[in-house]
Amino acid sequence: MFVLVEMTDTVRIPPWQFQRKLNESIAEELNKKLANKVVYNVGLCICLYDITKLEDSYIFPGDGASHTKVHFRYVVFHPFLDEILVGQIKSCSQDGVHVSVGFFDDIVIPPESLQQPAKFDEAEQVWVWEYETEEGAHDLYMDIGEEIRFRVVDETFVDTSPTGPSSAEASTSTATEEAQKKEAPYTLVGSISEPGLGLLSWWTNS
Repeated sequence: MFVLVEMTDTVRIPPWQFQRKLNESIAEELNKKLANKVVYNVGLCICLYDITKLEDSYIFPGDGASHTKVHFRYVVFHPFLDEILVGQIKSCSQDGVHVSVGFFDDIVIPPESLQQPAKFDEAEQVWVWEYETEEGAHDLYMDIGEEIRFRVVDETFVDTSPTGPSSAEASTSTATEEAQKKEAPYTLVGSISEPGLGLLSWWTNS
């Protein structure tokens, strides 16, 4: 679930922080810059693990701050494919079951990856597994807040870097619509379509 990623960055330390230890100032700046941010094709940055190398610091003309090239390792949330995770159901929609692991919410289990046969209950706004038994079908509801075990089957990174205007004729309404449709920078796709996966209560209760 968590991996250590080696990174390199140039950190700017303003003059009023020169009385502090350089390592402390750099660690604080790196966490300000990266913590809780998604790095494209890397994952969700959690916190600094350690600093492996500090190169020489430079002060450039017109800027009293120091600039130091830093080699460091960062703790990143990036589950590998086929990893089993446990989260909580955040919401349900026609698109599937939306899951949260507390600090990361962009997880979706699409309808085709649910235990089958499954149906979406419009009144309750939840997905239901129509579990077949000898006595007939039993509806097992995937209620919001329930703990769910799922397998990571895919991931999607979206480059959300700022871009210039696509054309001078773009209307304000179009720009507003695009802002509303903004995609999450990092999304996980899960599956519960195998025995043992799904709500924990399905498999622990007799």
